[in-house]
Amino acid sequence: MNRSTGRFIPGFDAVLAAAKQGDGRAFEQLYAAFCGPVAGFVRSRGMHDPDGIVNEAFLGAFTGLATFTGDEAGFEAWLFRITRNKLADELRRRSREPATYDQNIAADLAGGDVEADALAALGDEWVQRRLDALTPDQRDVLLLRVVADLPVDQTAEVLGKRPGAIKALQRRALRRLNRELRTEGVSK
Repeated sequence: MNRSTGRFIPGFDAVLAAAKQGDGRAFEQLYAAFCGPVAGFVRSRGMHDPDGIVNEAFLGAFTGLATFTGDEAGFEAWLFRITRNKLADELRRRSREPATYDQNIAADLAGGDVEADALAALGDEWVQRRLDALTPDQRDVLLLRVVADLPVDQTAEVLGKRPGAIKALQRRALRRLNRELRTEGVSK
């Protein structure tokens, strides 16, 4: 589905107007339409509490909804800018806190399929290492373009760059990932 065509929420303008008036169902529609891509973007950044950041981003969007003007594509870009700012706030906060380890976490976790859990953790770690090897701009471009499925123009709006710069960052990121995969012996 192409988001830039406004097919996410039928009658987006009416839903937005209702949300601005405080209609709870309109808020739910906005959340349901955009939560998946936002959550995917946050989770791929390796945050400890991705759901909390997603909730903070939507809370920020909903409290600032009166200031938003634009169409559905503009709303999506605005929401991702808010999300990216919340991520930056969280990273700054974490950098100021001393690292701690809670021994009770392991005891609180319910048993499951150990093999599946281990493979999932290894896969997540592998992907995170690849993303960490990119520059922050390259990583954000890939996450917004691939995970969040934003078109180039919306990605440019979120990151405050020109569409040509987004395309160049994406090409460089993909080239770098390709080189790393070849080095590891993973081929096309």
